[in-house]
Amino acid sequence: MAGKGKGKDQANHPAPASGSIRSKEEATKKSSRQNLDRFIPNRPDIDNARSKLTEDKENSAESSPSGKAYRQQLAGALNIDQKSRILAFKNKPPTRPAGARANPNPNDYYSATQQSKPTKPGRHIPQTSERTLDALGLVDDYYLNLLDWGSSNFVAIALGNTVHLWNAANGATSQLGTANAANVTSVKWAPDGRRIAIGFDNSDVQLWDSTANRRLEILTGGHQSRVGSLDWKNNDILTTGGRDGKIINNDVRVSPHTAVTYTGHQKEVCGLKWSASGQHLASGGNDNLLYIWDERSMASFHPRTQWLHRIEEHTAAVKALAWCPSQGHLLASGGGSRDKCIKFWDIRTRARKNSIDTGSQVCALLWNKNGSELLSAHGPTQNQLTLWKYPSMVKVTELTGHECRVLSMAQSPDGCTVASAGGEELKFWNVFGTPGVANPAPEADFDEPRIR
Repeated sequence: MAGKGKGKDQANHPAPASGSIRSKEEATKKSSRQNLDRFIPNRPDIDNARSKLTEDKENSAESSPSGKAYRQQLAGALNIDQKSRILAFKNKPPTRPAGARANPNPNDYYSATQQSKPTKPGRHIPQTSERTLDALGLVDDYYLNLLDWGSSNFVAIALGNTVHLWNAANGATSQLGTANAANVTSVKWAPDGRRIAIGFDNSDVQLWDSTANRRLEILTGGHQSRVGSLDWKNNDILTTGGRDGKIINNDVRVSPHTAVTYTGHQKEVCGLKWSASGQHLASGGNDNLLYIWDERSMASFHPRTQWLHRIEEHTAAVKALAWCPSQGHLLASGGGSRDKCIKFWDIRTRARKNSIDTGSQVCALLWNKNGSELLSAHGPTQNQLTLWKYPSMVKVTELTGHECRVLSMAQSPDGCTVASAGGEELKFWNVFGTPGVANPAPEADFDEPRIR
């Protein structure tokens, strides 16, 4: 029996057998192959490709002698160092500090690195005096200046009516035969280290040649009461301060002396200090006032009552005065028992740079000639010497040993040793280290009141 004819499509594509069914997996594979967009080789294909690449590189023209010669010529023409590599580590990277976090803050790392650097050891400052000398008869009077250390390395200290000299080089002692019934109230070496000025409580001032142990002359009639403060402006001008409030410049080059009186203080002048340049004179008094005088107007030798600056910020007597050796415009001043402050003044800008309450009476001040430090001498309750770092005014150390207040201090010619007088004792301290090159004191930057 003949079957029915088949259409063209039917003849070319026979129908699947009855009952045959494509599985779900087969349908999914077919659909995936139709949507492929890249070829991912299997592992044998990768190994084969690596092998081919290696063979090609080894057999390439670049590996041939001519290829190497070409690359060398090209590198030479372009000035390329073939041995160097861009961004290559030449040394191992620094290791992370112990205890640091796995992902530290960069600032933490640099901070830890800086802390690990060795620090310069601090200067050793002996806490006990190197030497102690008896000073029997030392008057316990805050307003007097009874100690000085000259450039010839002799220490002068006034005990009663006599001035004693101690040779710091060999320890020999001597005394000036003052032959005066009055008590000595001040001593000051001239810059030449030979002449010494001596003030007395009867208003006289004597000039002595210490080498010949001979009195040169007596200055009388200038003051009406004791002369408690002295200072020299070079070797020619001797400035005296008295209980009468007067300040007198005496020109010792001529005889009789040309003298001029400056008035401003209403009470005893207990502190006098010329600046290193000789341009400015600072004076402190029992009237709690600090004056700055200008040499250009004082040199005229005419009566002068006008000062350059009048400072009224201390609340007690101003005896302690010290000009900074590296900044000639910077003055430190210290107040008495009701004030207890050290203040710093810039006489150029008329500004107070800083003020610090020390907690006790300030009797004397000395700058370190070789660095930015200030030493202060104090009264009760500790009667100590305090070393400060300038301008931060952080305490470096405190030196104790005096049983009574430290009335005066003096500095050795090399600037390293300090002599302190108090309680009938004279002590020597190695406080400023060894001689060296002077380091300028840093400029302080404070917004403080102006002075008049």
